[in-house]
Amino acid sequence: MGIYLNPDNDGFRESVRSKIYVDKTGLIACTNEVINTEQKYLCVSRPRRFGKSMALKMLAAYYSCDCDSRELFSGFQIERAETFQEHLNRYDVICLNMQQFLIRAKNQEVTDYLEQVVLRDLCETYGDLFPEQTTILAEALEWIYVKTKKKFVFLIDEWDCIMRERQESEKLQKQYLDFLRNLLKDQPYVALAYMTGILPVKKYGVHSALNMFWEYSMTDQFDFEEYTGFTQHEVKELCTQYGMDFAQVSNWYDGYRFRRFAHIYNPRSVVAVMKNGIFSSYWTSTETYDALKTYIDMDFDGLRADIVQMLGGEHVKVNTRSFQNDMRNFHTKDDVLTLLIHLGYLGYDVEQEEAFIPNKEIIMEFENAMSVGGWTEVMRVLKASEKLLTDTLNGDEQGVADALDKAHTEVASILTYNDENSQSLPNELLGKDLVVAVGLAYYSARKNYKLIREFPTGRGFADIIFLPLPHTKSPAMVIELKYDKTADTAIAQIKEKHYTQALEGYSGEIVLVGINYQKEIKSHSCVIEHVNKEKE
Repeated sequence: MGIYLNPDNDGFRESVRSKIYVDKTGLIACTNEVINTEQKYLCVSRPRRFGKSMALKMLAAYYSCDCDSRELFSGFQIERAETFQEHLNRYDVICLNMQQFLIRAKNQEVTDYLEQVVLRDLCETYGDLFPEQTTILAEALEWIYVKTKKKFVFLIDEWDCIMRERQESEKLQKQYLDFLRNLLKDQPYVALAYMTGILPVKKYGVHSALNMFWEYSMTDQFDFEEYTGFTQHEVKELCTQYGMDFAQVSNWYDGYRFRRFAHIYNPRSVVAVMKNGIFSSYWTSTETYDALKTYIDMDFDGLRADIVQMLGGEHVKVNTRSFQNDMRNFHTKDDVLTLLIHLGYLGYDVEQEEAFIPNKEIIMEFENAMSVGGWTEVMRVLKASEKLLTDTLNGDEQGVADALDKAHTEVASILTYNDENSQSLPNELLGKDLVVAVGLAYYSARKNYKLIREFPTGRGFADIIFLPLPHTKSPAMVIELKYDKTADTAIAQIKEKHYTQALEGYSGEIVLVGINYQKEIKSHSCVIEHVNKEKE
């Protein structure tokens, strides 16, 4: 048992003994499926605070042959798997935290320092099996394998820290990638290589030679979806245990979406709110808004417009395939948005290929990033949105119309439909921009509401529905948008198509809001009515 070779299982034991522990040992069954196969190279990338290091501690405790972890895994998911006994504590495990090596190497080459200290650790157990003068880790492992046929499990944490923290040093990055390739690729002593970080691995110019890795990232986690964060079922159980309102927890921390699991929660934030009993953004406790501000302020055509659309509740199309998987080489706005997906600032719908702001916690991070210059017009709209909501609930039709006029003037340089060329825009584009602008103007409503775009009613789609969260006493709102017609026409459509009847399970007051934009005079009109829906 050493520092890097076969560390003990204390790390995972601490996780299990923590006040809040969610069983994610099912991940081990996934790694057992690929161990000692051609698919044994896994790179699982996630944002910070999504449990990457905890997963590595769990895998180390399970595979390390210097531990007896049978009792530690007793009662957890993996104990019921057919492969549980087959691989339990059967391998030599080499654990590498690249962040630590980067810090400790100082003026020495990172890979040289790594090989030096890991070889020293390896010598304690296998020093008589490779030449004393060996300075290359891969060579020592080759000797050990030849003489013992033993295979190793490699667990590499923060694999991409050199790419993130030494962005300007292409020489260092090249050297590091060469080291990983030589250590892992086509080596008979590798039983499993599990790397984790924030960025995927596949594109670094000629150094795509790490293509033996199967990638599981925030753009598609495949079999690892339910181990990326907390699932809806897991969060519901925690809410019951700690007496927290599930709808509020969802509003704050849900929103990461995959193919099979449409609701994945930020695990660290969920744990924090359960422990503290206070809804807040726990994101900033580990990362400042400066990182986000750097990227949303980049000068790519259409980037600011996409950010505004997402702030207004919209999804935007993103081509994630052009991203070079680093934090320096950006060629289009899609590259920036893809990085924000990997950093966790955006959610991603892989089937629709669309990005969006996932939840209230992240909305607050965007608001913080925009509050320091560069987004003056948008911030004025956001600050005015509280009064707009109040005017709407109070039935102040002229106040709502005036507020929308001002809001659209403020964002005229970013949104399309209110600029000097708006009269020549096709109606389809004009209607889309109208929805975006109104969604942004009602920004503050999302504190107490769930916003739903194009809500299906059975007889068409309502443009915007604001469903009040259960802990609030606010009325529901149904908003219908028109252009070059009348606000009365919008109200009539809500009634004729029975949009309010589609709000299943909701009873109480509903505010009907009809909004019309007159393209020629660039002005809004509004009609507001209050109705009551009895419980069905």
